[in-house]
Amino acid sequence: MDDAQVVATLVRRCVAGDAAAWEDIVRRLNRRIYNICYRFTGSGDDAQDLTQEVFVKIYRTLGSFDVEKGSFITWVTAVTRNLLVDHFRKTKQDRVTDSLDNTGAEDEDLLPLSEQLADNGPSPDVRVHRRETQEMVQQALQKLSPELREAVILRDLQDMDYKEIALALKVPEGTVKSRINRGRVELARLLSRTYRQVM
Repeated sequence: MDDAQVVATLVRRCVAGDAAAWEDIVRRLNRRIYNICYRFTGSGDDAQDLTQEVFVKIYRTLGSFDVEKGSFITWVTAVTRNLLVDHFRKTKQDRVTDSLDNTGAEDEDLLPLSEQLADNGPSPDVRVHRRETQEMVQQALQKLSPELREAVILRDLQDMDYKEIALALKVPEGTVKSRINRGRVELARLLSRTYRQVM
């Protein structure tokens, strides 16, 4: 049974009232939804709250998902995106994103000291350089328009294909490709300018 069939079975079980199936869906999707929310808000607390709101919305509307019409991930991404758009309109704050290179650096501080000392990973200099690069990318992403930022995030960070993004954003595939291309060009221009200023 492939992943799509597994998810379809879980959705059917969940709609029928199977709590274990819902827990399995939440387990499978939690990290993905949280990451999308975090990239758009830039706040862990906001991302956590929005992730919970997304799950409430998914649970309430799960019966409307049609397995024949598209992938569950695309449907979930559309639900998430719609909730983020509503949040953006309510707060009237520009959405923020984290860097393109998600290394999970925040989790390093949670390790016991013995595990931190036993780290065979990159040197402190490399880590500092990565962190600085991530900050530059995040600042550049913040300067993109929401439409371009959203397209770049879904393609380059969530690794969705053009068709899935078009379905999630409810725009033609050509528009998706154009936004991604324009977003990448603008991002490269902004990063180039920032890099020259730093050097």
